[in-house]
Amino acid sequence: MSTPFIKNNQYNVIKKQSKHLLHTLRTVADRRVLETVRHDCTMKIVEAFSSLTPEQQQRLESISLLETADDFSSYLSELEAYLEPYPTITPKQIEKLFPKSKKLKVPDLQSIDFRFITYLGWMDISTNRLFVVYPFEGQFVGLEGRLTPTHKKGYCLFCNRHHELAFFLVKTKPAVASPDNVAAVGQYICMDNQTCNQSITNTEALEKFIRSVRNER
Repeated sequence: MSTPFIKNNQYNVIKKQSKHLLHTLRTVADRRVLETVRHDCTMKIVEAFSSLTPEQQQRLESISLLETADDFSSYLSELEAYLEPYPTITPKQIEKLFPKSKKLKVPDLQSIDFRFITYLGWMDISTNRLFVVYPFEGQFVGLEGRLTPTHKKGYCLFCNRHHELAFFLVKTKPAVASPDNVAAVGQYICMDNQTCNQSITNTEALEKFIRSVRNER
């Protein structure tokens, strides 16, 4: 039985470094350069983890021995057995995160491969609202806000990759409570959250955004 230890964002780091190393192998002949890139890619993968057992580290570092596209494909496929899925969540739990959304349309959880998501996101097309659920500091946090397409490409706050963007505006509690005092936090993120989940390699920006919405430092 394989013990999961790789989160989705860490797997994305592995995919990114695998792609870079394979490209280098195909385009660079200098062995010294190749060995440098092998070492750098391996280190970036290992550094994506705060702790590893010797066996886990050895499994990840085997990327340094790969040569062909088939080798890399097998490497990534084998690591899928060690993916740590998104924490189990039920429709009832999701509904409780958005008490003001009386007609909340919960996504079909059965159709989602939870191994490959860092955050759960879905769009209510009828209201142009994006819902995000993220396991944060031992509990689920829900974000709800208006998503406005920009029809432009740029760098997403969450995944830091160049994709089609939308402006995500989330209302938050103002510093001074008042019926007329409304605060909001907005950032540019991927229009397609599935693409974002396939690209995100670090959760710091996402968690910083959540703290800003919750008025935490």
